[in-house]
Amino acid sequence: MDYLPLFFKLTDQNVLLVGGGNVALRKARLLCRAGAKVTVIAHHVCDELQQLLDTSSGLSIIGEYHADLLEEKILVIAATDNHTLNERVHFDAIDKNIPVNVVDSPKLCTFVFPAIVDRSPVVIGISSGGSAPVLARLLRARLETWIPKSYGKLATIANHFRDRVKAKFSTVNHRRVFWENVLQGQIAEKVFAGRDAEAIELIEKKIAHDDPDHQVGEVYLVGGGPGDPELLTFKALRLMQQADVVLYDALVSEAVLDLCRRDADLIFVGKKRDNHALPQEGINELLVKHAQLGKRVVRLKGGDPFIFGRGGEELETLKANNIPFQVVPGITAASACSTFAGIPLTHRNYAQSVKFVTGQLKNRTTDLNFHELVHPNQTVVFYMGLHTLPILSEKLIEHGKPKDTPAAIVSRGTLADQKVLTGTLATLATLQEKAQLPAPALIIVGEVVSLHENLSWFGEEVLAQNLTPVKAEQ
Repeated sequence: MDYLPLFFKLTDQNVLLVGGGNVALRKARLLCRAGAKVTVIAHHVCDELQQLLDTSSGLSIIGEYHADLLEEKILVIAATDNHTLNERVHFDAIDKNIPVNVVDSPKLCTFVFPAIVDRSPVVIGISSGGSAPVLARLLRARLETWIPKSYGKLATIANHFRDRVKAKFSTVNHRRVFWENVLQGQIAEKVFAGRDAEAIELIEKKIAHDDPDHQVGEVYLVGGGPGDPELLTFKALRLMQQADVVLYDALVSEAVLDLCRRDADLIFVGKKRDNHALPQEGINELLVKHAQLGKRVVRLKGGDPFIFGRGGEELETLKANNIPFQVVPGITAASACSTFAGIPLTHRNYAQSVKFVTGQLKNRTTDLNFHELVHPNQTVVFYMGLHTLPILSEKLIEHGKPKDTPAAIVSRGTLADQKVLTGTLATLATLQEKAQLPAPALIIVGEVVSLHENLSWFGEEVLAQNLTPVKAEQ
């Protein structure tokens, strides 16, 4: 380890900054954010830097640098393009035992500025010791996306209760368990959702509780998206990685499931046609059972929980049993599959509205309101319609939809083995009979399907041109 990470308390401390250009401006912004009193010495100070100094009780001196300027300074930064001057600043600071940083000259530095993730009072510094600053910035960018802004607020709230928690719980272990439950569970999620008052109320109740190990369980309904793990939301990923139990569907891809916490209990509750691992009532009971044991439960669903995902039914059960819950939307199949197939669901020249329809109702019929599905300038997307495709096509034509309306099947959308089958309302069922594209698959009906050939970008296997429909017009 070439550098020991340290954090300087710079509030109202005097710092010398040699240089008055853009590089000096960037360093001055950091120093002023930390509350330092910055003195700048330079032959010219840029306007933005001067404005910053004026608004932060700083000082600018126009003139030559000299060692006397180091008196009563606790840090010095050289940010000039004059190597001789930078070396002089370095040696003067060494003589006076003052930490010094020379920008872009690691050999002249006794400390370096890390790439910073600021969630004050939580601050994370990332450094490559000056050897690869771009890499440090890339790592910072990754952490920025993983750590919600509200962590700073969470830390502030926790600090407010520190003394009371210490007085309440006499042992270090009890305090550790208390804070782990607060900072990873329902209370933290309240803060992340901007519901600070509710979070504070829960902490108050938790402190008053006789059992320091008590933890209130919670359920998270998480949309796992169409299968590509890179399409998960940040919030979905964060909750998946802190869950104690994960109940997952058949439509959740292995790549998405792999992102769950390694030691979480994974329970398959998926449903396939005529093969339900667990009836819906059993899933509801499992959610309640694990939450009542104080566990954090993720109900992981393919697509979005509220679009043909029965999320509403599960929430009704949780609500009836007073189980706290959250819902995290996911990218639904209609949006994902159409996008990856190069089929925009709406387009100014073709479709001004879109309908999402289940191709199979609760009683396994297709008793749909077909009059509403045959309007022109409208895209219709059928979920779970692969096995009823011939009936859907027949009924749409019977109710006035033109036989030559473009239609497509997108099978295993967003995944590496995605396939797209295109045809017309009259030919698609026959084409599918030959192609036998597997589920999960989505059916798209509308003029926008004609854009597929030109807009396709994902590199999927396109099948229509290789398949000849049999008796297509009958």
